[in-house]
Amino acid sequence: MPEQELIPRLFRTEFTKITSVLCKYLGTDNIGIAEDIASETFMAALETWPYRGVPENPVAWLYTVAKNKTKNYINRTHLFNEAIAPVLAKSDPEEVLPEVDLSGKNISDSQLQMLFTICHPSISVESQIGLSLRILCGLGIDEIANALLTNKETVNKRLQRAKEKLRTEKIRIELPSEKDISSRLETVLTTLYLLFNEGYYSESRDSVVREDLCLEAMRLTYLLVGNEQTNKPEVNALLSLMCFHSSRFNARKMNNGEIILYSEQDESLWNQELITRGAYFLRQASTGEDISKYHLEAGIAFWHTIKKDSKEKWESILQLYNELLIKEYSPVAALNRTYALSMVHGKEAAIEAAEKLNLERNHFYFTLLGELYKDIDKQKALLNYQKALSLAKTQTDKQLLKRKIDLIDKLTGGQNPG
Repeated sequence: MPEQELIPRLFRTEFTKITSVLCKYLGTDNIGIAEDIASETFMAALETWPYRGVPENPVAWLYTVAKNKTKNYINRTHLFNEAIAPVLAKSDPEEVLPEVDLSGKNISDSQLQMLFTICHPSISVESQIGLSLRILCGLGIDEIANALLTNKETVNKRLQRAKEKLRTEKIRIELPSEKDISSRLETVLTTLYLLFNEGYYSESRDSVVREDLCLEAMRLTYLLVGNEQTNKPEVNALLSLMCFHSSRFNARKMNNGEIILYSEQDESLWNQELITRGAYFLRQASTGEDISKYHLEAGIAFWHTIKKDSKEKWESILQLYNELLIKEYSPVAALNRTYALSMVHGKEAAIEAAEKLNLERNHFYFTLLGELYKDIDKQKALLNYQKALSLAKTQTDKQLLKRKIDLIDKLTGGQNPG
C-alpha cells in the first residue's frame, strides 16, 4: 500500500492508541503534550517514508518513534524533576523512569481508563463527549462539530474547558469505582454511538460511509464488553446495533461511492457473520431489566437484516420506533418511523405524518417525501427531490438525487416543474 494511503489509515487506527497511552503516562496535566507527540510521530512518518520507504513493520516504527519523542520531551523539560521523580522517590531507589508501554494490553487498559476519566462528573456532558471524540476517537474539530450539531468555535472552547478541568481537579487516569462506572457509562456509550453514526453516515468529508470510524467505535465498544465491570446489557445492545448496521456495508454503496437505498440493496452482499454476532450480543443484552434506546435501535436493526417484507417485520419495526420516540424523541427517528408507517398503513398515511414533522432544512426529509410521492404524484415527488438536492452536502447524496430526478423526468416526458 502506498504511503499516501497507508499513513492516513494508520493515523485513524494508531493515533488514538498512542495518545491514550501517553496521556496515562504523562498525566492529565499534559494531555496537550501527549497529542502533540502523537501528531509529531505521524509527521515524522510523512517526512521519512516517501524517501526511505515504508518500514517492514509500520506500526512498530510509529510506536518506537513515539517512545523516543516522549523520552526526548522529558529530557528537555523539567517534567521529570517536577512530576515523575517525586513519585519514583517513594519507591525502590534502583528503579528508573519506566518505559512507555505500547503493548496491546496497556493500550486497551489506557483507552478504557481514559474513556471513564474524561467522563468525570466535574466536566460538562457536552465537553466530555467532545474530548472523548477528539482524544479517544481521533475525530477532527469539523467532524466533532458535525457529530454534535454545533460549530468549530464552540467545540474548541469545550475541549479547552475540559482539559483545564482535568488539570485543575488533578483527576487521575484510572478506572473508577463500580458506582462511578455506572454513572458515567451513559456518556461513554453516547460518545461511541456518535462516533459510529459519524462513520455510518458522514457529512464531514465527501464520503458518506466511513468504515474506519465505525470499526473504531466497535473496537472501543468491544473493550467495554470485554471488561467485567463494564459488560452491561446496554453495552451489549449498542454493540449489537453496530454489528447489524455494519453487516450491510458492502451493499450500501456503489463503486462510485453513491449510497444504495435499503430497498435496492443486494442481500447476498450482507455479512452473515456480523449478523450472527449482532444476534448474539442482542441476546446478551436481554439479561437486564431496563430497556435502553440501544436495545430498541438494535431491535429495529435486527429486523432490517431480514430482507423479505412481511406484515410482522414492518409492524415490529413500527412498534419499536413508537417505543423509541417515547423513550427519547429524535426528529431523525421520527422521520425514519414514517417509512415503516408507509409499509404498514400505506404511503398516504406516511406522507401525512412526515409533513407534520416539517424538517425544512433536512435533505433526508425531502428525499423521503420524494420516495413516498413517486407512485402517487410524480410532480410532487420531483419537487421534493429537487429540494433535497439543494440541501444535500455530499457529492454522493447529490448523485443519488440527480439519478432519481432524471428517472422521473423520463417517466413524465421531461415536464420538469422546476
